Amino acid sequence: MSAATRPTKPTKPTLPARADAALAPVRDRLLRDARAEAEALLAAADADAAAALRDAEARAAEILAEARRQGAADAESVRAAARVRARRTARARELAARRECWEELGRQVVRGVGELRGTDAYPRLRERLTAYVRQALGPDAVVTEAPGGGVTGEAPGRRIDCSLAALAHRALERTGVEAERLWAP
Repeated sequence: MSAATRPTKPTKPTLPARADAALAPVRDRLLRDARAEAEALLAAADADAAAALRDAEARAAEILAEARRQGAADAESVRAAARVRARRTARARELAARRECWEELGRQVVRGVGELRGTDAYPRLRERLTAYVRQALGPDAVVTEAPGGGVTGEAPGRRIDCSLAALAHRALERTGVEAERLWAP
């Protein structure tokens, strides 16, 4: 490219010196106004930022308070469930202990009643049990000695267990709740 075809840079128009001096107050005023507007915009931006920060902090405090309330409610729920489990466990243990006491009482009663076989009164007791079975089932009932003492009787379609163990268990069942008072607190 030749110098004649090369584009030239535009030149800045030159103002007369008096014009520059005359425009100085306008330029100064425009600069002051621009600075004042910029400061006002910055102050408004700072105020907006501060308000946004306050709002965010307030919302964070609300969220934290709600989380604490929910955490406390969840903790209470967990504590309540633990108390229920503990009560159920304690009740199950109490019932198991009562059942064990009941079973032990049954074993002792059966053992004690079984000891009647070695007494002088047993033959008379056996005769009374046999008479009871024959009266209940009829004279044709088959009466046999029960293992452990006492008798059983059978007639067509009917059976009576008057063994000493069965009599002891029935007597315990009749006592029911009264017997439980032996080991109740």
